[in-house]
This record gives sequence, structure tokens and C-alpha cells, in this order.
Amino acid sequence: MIKHILPFFLIILITGCQKQRFDLPITLQSPDKKLELSFDLPDSTKHAVSFLVSYNNNPVITRTVFELTLKSQPVIRNNFIIRNIKQQKVINTWKRIWGKRGIVVDRYNELVIELQEKRKLKRQINLFFRAYNDGLAFRYEIPFQQHIDSIILTNERLVYHFSDNHLIWCSFWDSFNTAQENEFVKTNISEVKPGQILGTPLLVKPATNVWLAMMEANITDWAASGYTANDENGHSIAIKPSYRHDDTTIAVKTYNQRHSPWQVLMIADRPIRFIESDILQNLNEPCKINDVSWIKPGVSAWDWWWSGGYAPDVSFKLGPNIATMQYFIDFAAEMGWQYQLIDWQWYGNPFDEKWEWVKTCDITNMNQDIDIPLLVDYAAKKNIRLFLWLEWHHADRQMEEAFALYEKWGIAGVKIDFMNRNDQEMVNFYHRVAKTAAKYHLLVDFHGAYMPDGLSRTYPNLITREGVLGNEYNKWSDRVTPEHCLTIPFTRMLGGEMDFTPGGFINKTREQFTIVGGDSPAPNVMGTRCFQLAMFVVYESAFTVFCESPYNVRNQAGSDFLKNMPTSWDETIVLDGEIADFIVVARKSGSTWYIGGMSVKKRSINVPLQFLDDMPYQVSVWMDAPDADENPQKLIKGQRIIVNTDILSIDVAEGGGFVAILKEK
Repeated sequence: MIKHILPFFLIILITGCQKQRFDLPITLQSPDKKLELSFDLPDSTKHAVSFLVSYNNNPVITRTVFELTLKSQPVIRNNFIIRNIKQQKVINTWKRIWGKRGIVVDRYNELVIELQEKRKLKRQINLFFRAYNDGLAFRYEIPFQQHIDSIILTNERLVYHFSDNHLIWCSFWDSFNTAQENEFVKTNISEVKPGQILGTPLLVKPATNVWLAMMEANITDWAASGYTANDENGHSIAIKPSYRHDDTTIAVKTYNQRHSPWQVLMIADRPIRFIESDILQNLNEPCKINDVSWIKPGVSAWDWWWSGGYAPDVSFKLGPNIATMQYFIDFAAEMGWQYQLIDWQWYGNPFDEKWEWVKTCDITNMNQDIDIPLLVDYAAKKNIRLFLWLEWHHADRQMEEAFALYEKWGIAGVKIDFMNRNDQEMVNFYHRVAKTAAKYHLLVDFHGAYMPDGLSRTYPNLITREGVLGNEYNKWSDRVTPEHCLTIPFTRMLGGEMDFTPGGFINKTREQFTIVGGDSPAPNVMGTRCFQLAMFVVYESAFTVFCESPYNVRNQAGSDFLKNMPTSWDETIVLDGEIADFIVVARKSGSTWYIGGMSVKKRSINVPLQFLDDMPYQVSVWMDAPDADENPQKLIKGQRIIVNTDILSIDVAEGGGFVAILKEK
């Protein structure tokens, strides 16, 4: 009997010793040691995986709940042992093709914890944590193993608990079938009800000098997510995955992808720091396009905002015809821009009377009033290239054939629209577009799109996307207020490239603003002319689409600022700002600096210039005129010599702004 019992006790002792090798809790700090993660496996049999997050000794996340449900299997949530722990310090640099800065530093400390269930199935799951100076990222891996050869995920539950009923800025969605074109509103965690969907990013203020921005990175063959209130008591927010359309009980169905997206917690003392962050791009794979020489940032003219209207300086009606496109191509050439975007109806009406997509449309054919090869040739003589609009079903059905044809025609890129979803099937569509477009040297602008997740690092031909309530809403609503325009830099733009389509030149005060209709030659925008000009510096979009029509811009005040405007930057610094109030951003292109400032309220803005090199600069400033509160289209322009010890002091109107160009003298 003793001979049989002894080996049993030896096994228990060895297992116990193995477990004791890993002292709990396990901590991970950011390189600057301001951010700290603490991971534990509490004795509780209810929720075994838990991690806490603090910043400058302030609690950010006080407790987590993490569990997964795979189809026809018990929930993965507790009763784990630690099989192994790996830690490493990483510092790399990489070069951007376009974006907020040219050279990116990727520096983090990583912790990998390999877990295995004690119970019968002994399922394994690996947890990955990366601590950056600007945030924390978490993802999990389900390795290939005896009971899990494929992943059919029916529920993913990650709950963040907070210490109090914190202030949040959030976007409420009616469902996951959304173009993500919403306002971000100020509220508290307790105001979010279970079942309500909050979009990404979600901004939280856990302490006086602590801000948190929650979002996702590297969504690959997986469902994107939103957030909701936790159904337990307490101040908490839970991840809410988007479910598939072919089976609404399943969030993820995959055979090859074993890693979840990164859940990202940007953390800083002020939300302006988030705008400078590279964490989303750092969490994505390096560029997979060997030759990127054809990927060119630039500004585009655009026919859509005024389509269907009559221009006062031409005899024809603006629309999907050759004359209109040549009119806008000429304008783009005058402004020193690079592109013209040919919007919908060039291949016929893509929708029926119920706004359902027309299955008989052929995106390799043109309507009788359009000749794309002729327009490509016309534009090329003026150093302009063309983008073509596509409805996404049509692009999905004819992608390979159409993209090959567009390359043959000489098209620069495609704008794909009306996806209005972020489930796994739609995520995979985005990836399929990116790869196929790259194959045929096409840039991509996604509209009706979910927020960027950093994929443009891997496929920099994904040059911009919408997913924002932008200037086109001025055609039919009064929702594009100065407050909204000064909320999105701190929320939606944290994802990166944002196709807001700035540049309205029919500027009105809040009281003067009217909705004049889609076919009007003069839709209004709220705020001053300088408020709109500043968007070209403040808002990030390597493919910046200018919304206004030539007849409202030619020879008008401020139009000279937009000539030869860069859209990709060597450096970006956010000098000051508060959400929904004001912002001042400086961006560098070559040796020239551009500064843009926007404000909801009338105020004086002081701009310190210590970021400049130690030499004199010629500064040109476009600023609100003294009477811009009543006449928001008016501005004044001034020039002088400055040095980096100077301070630019500029008075802005209500809903006003300024722009400046600083060139080495």
C-alpha cells in the first residue's frame, strides 16, 4: 500500500512547488514606471483571473472580470494554475509611410502568463500584457490543443471595475449596425444601462490628473466590440462584442486566428496626450506592402457636398457627368492638390427607392454621362489623380475584376461606403479590401466605417476612413456644432485617420446657421472661416477631402492657406486643449511648422514656441477678424519674424480659430 501512496504524494509536492515558483500578485510597469499592472489569481472560485491598473499611484482599474464561452463547452473563467511566465523589455523604431510623425518609437514592457485549468478539460489560455508609457494593452491567445482545434466564441466577457461613478465621454449606439456617426456626450458611468451599447473610444476620468481612453487594436479575423454597463452592482464597464450576421449566437468563428484583438487602455494626465500617442499602430503588424512608393498622401477636391446643385460660374448642372468632374479637377489643380474624388452614381444609381443596394449594378461600367479613362487622362495632364466611390456590396462582389480594371485605367484609389457594421464578417471584408487594393496599387477610403484599429500600419494604402459625424451632416442637420468639432479630436481621432471632410466656406454663427438643403449651392457650417481652416491641421487624415465647391472658395479669404497643403507630418505636438472647449496643435512638414487652433468660446490663446529650433522663423497667421462674432467669414492675415522664446497671442471669436505657417527665415 505504501509503495502506491508515495508516488501520489510526490506528485502533489512537485506540483505545489511548481506553483509556488510564481509569486502572486505579478506586477508589470511601464518603462517610465508611472503605470503599473498587478495580476492575481484569487482563491475565489467565481472569477479567478484579475488584474488591477494604477497610474501615478492613482487607481485606474480596481478589479476585472474575465471569462470566455466557446460553443458546447463550459465557461473558461476560473480554477487555473500558472504554467509559465515570460517577461521582456522591447524598444524598436519604425518609419511611417504617412501619419502624425515620421519615425515611431515602439517601447514597452511585456508580460505573458500561460494558464491551464485544473479541471478535467485542462484547457490552456495565454494572457499578454504590454505596458507603454502612454497606456496598457491586453489580449489573449487560445492555443491549438486537444479540445480546441477551432474557435467558436459565443461570449467574451471583460469587465472593468472603477472606484467611483466616474465622468465619461461616450457615444451611444442604437445597435452594432451603425456607421458610427454620432456625438460623444458627457455623462457618468451610472447613466449607462445594461444592454446599451457604447462605441469606441470610451473616455473615462478616474482621478483629478488621470484620464483613460478605452478602445481596440489589431482586430484580425475577429469581432470588433463596443462597451456596455456591467449587469453586476458597482461602477463598471464591460466589453460587448459584435455578433455575426450569419449566426447571431456567435461572435467569432475562426480556425487559424488564435489571438484576440488588443484591448487598449490609453492612460495619461491630460487627454491631449492621447492625440500624440502611437499605441494603436504599435500594436499592429509591420507593413506588408513591399513597395510603398505609390502611396501618396494629399488633398482631394470632392463633388458630393454640392452634387445636384447649380454652380453660379458654369452653365451646367453639377452631377455625375464629365463637365462636373473636369470643373473640380481644374479646381484641385489650381489649389496644388493631388486628387479628385468622383462620388456615387458614376456607375449608375447603386440604390433602389427603398435605399437597398441594387444587385444588378456593374462597377466595371460607367453611366452614359461619364467616361473614366477620358477623365483620368484629363486629370493626369494637371497632375491630378482620381478616386472612385463604390457601394460595399458591389465592391465585394466584383473586387478582383474591378480593382484590376481600375489599375489599368490609372485610378489612384477607391472610396467604399455603407458597410455600417463591425462584426467579424465585416472586419474580414476590410482586410480583403486592403490586400486586394494593395495588389492593384489602389488607395482606400472607407466610409460608413468602424473606427480605425491601427491596421493602416500594416496596409498603409488604407489612407483614411470616416466613422465620424462630419461636415456632410450640415446639409440636413444642425448637429455639427463647435462643441462636437472640439470633442472628436479627443475621442474619435484617437483611432487615427479621420475623414471629416473639412473646409466649409459659408460660415455662420450658431444663431445664423440654417439648414438649406442638399441641392443648395451654399450649405452652412457653424463657426468662423478660421475654425474650418484649423481643421486641416488639427484633424488627422492623410487623404484630406475638401468639402467646399470652387465657386465659394476662389479668391476668398483663407483660400491661400489651403494651397499646397500637406496632409502627412514629420512630427505632431498638441500644445494645449480641453475636450469640447479648445485645442492647439502644431505639426511639422519638412522644416515648416503648421499650427491650428479651435475654440468653442471667445478667448485669447497664448501659443508658446519652445518646440521650434533655435533660429528665426517667418510666421504667417490667419485669424478671426475683430468682428468675426457677427461676420464669421471674415479674417485677417499678418506676418512677422519670431523666435522660439516668443509667444504667439491670438484672439479668437466664439466658434473661432486660427492657423499659422512658420518657415525658417
